[in-house]
Amino acid sequence: MKKGRVRALLPIGVFLASFLGMGLLSGDFNTMPAVVGFLIALAVAFFQNPSLNFEEKIKVITKGVGDENIITMCLVFLAAGGFSGAVRAAGGVDSTVNFCLSILPSSVAVMGLMLIGCFISLSMGTSMGTIAALSPIAAGISEKTGFSAALCIGAVVCGAMFGDNLSMISDTTIAAVKTQGCDMKDKFKANFLIVLPAAVVSLLIFYLITRHAEYTVSGDLEYHLLKILPYLIVLAGALIGFNVFAVLISGTVLSLAVGVATGEIGVFQIFTSVGDGVTGMYDITVISILVACVVALMREYGGIDCILYFIKKRIRGPKGAQVGIAALTLLVDLATANNTVAIVIAGPIAKEVAHEYRIEPKRTASLLDIFASVGQGLLPYGAQLLLAAQAAETAPFEIMPYLYYPWMMGISALIFIFFGKQQKV
Repeated sequence: MKKGRVRALLPIGVFLASFLGMGLLSGDFNTMPAVVGFLIALAVAFFQNPSLNFEEKIKVITKGVGDENIITMCLVFLAAGGFSGAVRAAGGVDSTVNFCLSILPSSVAVMGLMLIGCFISLSMGTSMGTIAALSPIAAGISEKTGFSAALCIGAVVCGAMFGDNLSMISDTTIAAVKTQGCDMKDKFKANFLIVLPAAVVSLLIFYLITRHAEYTVSGDLEYHLLKILPYLIVLAGALIGFNVFAVLISGTVLSLAVGVATGEIGVFQIFTSVGDGVTGMYDITVISILVACVVALMREYGGIDCILYFIKKRIRGPKGAQVGIAALTLLVDLATANNTVAIVIAGPIAKEVAHEYRIEPKRTASLLDIFASVGQGLLPYGAQLLLAAQAAETAPFEIMPYLYYPWMMGISALIFIFFGKQQKV
């Protein structure tokens, strides 16, 4: 087993130091965009190892970026963005929210927020979009029931993290699946069995503490089932196992057709709608490319071997390996405050560990996605909680006591690691 070289990890250390340092100094963790941090890390990597000249290093990163999984992941990001833009422009988000609200009784007001959040995030594939869509409704329910805004928005965040972790078009799911080389439907099934108990327990907690609430939703809850159809088609197609590109493109075309037919989108606006969605995926696509460059150079210099050596010396057997993967993912997410970036960084290392201990790729992908979401759902400086706090006009720390689902998800995953059956590959 190669020991590798600790100094080869300097680029990622520089990224973490600069990213966290700027956030702590300024009090705002959005001060330094992740893409800038990784550009700095890449520059540091290029200055290392003078035994390789510039041209040779370019060949190394070209090979890393040209990996099939990296290219596929970036293309899926863009396709998912196109679908999100199309379905949003077609009114699918508003119709889905209104439909869910119209069928839920008032006795499950706050629990209903989490349920709606689960469905919307599972359909949209974005926790941020779900929080943005449901925040006004959470505020309204808070006013009508007398429950705190922090409690109501906490239920929304719990539902948002459910879909962020499971959705077929979530960038975290795409990253986890592509870095581990497994089928999306297999990862979904393995992941769903792990998080379902956590979701049920969280829903029960919300129900028990708010079951006596009564409220009436004011305003028009108009919805069109036709506008919800693209979500259902994409979800069903992905579960059946259709090619992810075929599913996303079909969903995009169907969304545009529905939008034009219902008058939500003009004929000459369809390309703009798709373009807006694709543009929203530019950041994570560029970050994925930069991370692939940095990881390629780190691997060439012996950095990946160093991490693997460190992990393998401290774990015993497949269960210990899974705990190591979970801990690595959680720590990277705590440092980067971005669950997708955490998966992209930890993915290649997790794949090496999984291969060594014969862990199924679908299990590894599930652990990556779960523990990145656990961290992201609890970070007071993460984008999700910052957005939720802004919407609820409260502080992130006031919302954190009500984030039952991320805690339950982590606990459930650990139970599955230690007591669940593990099929070796």
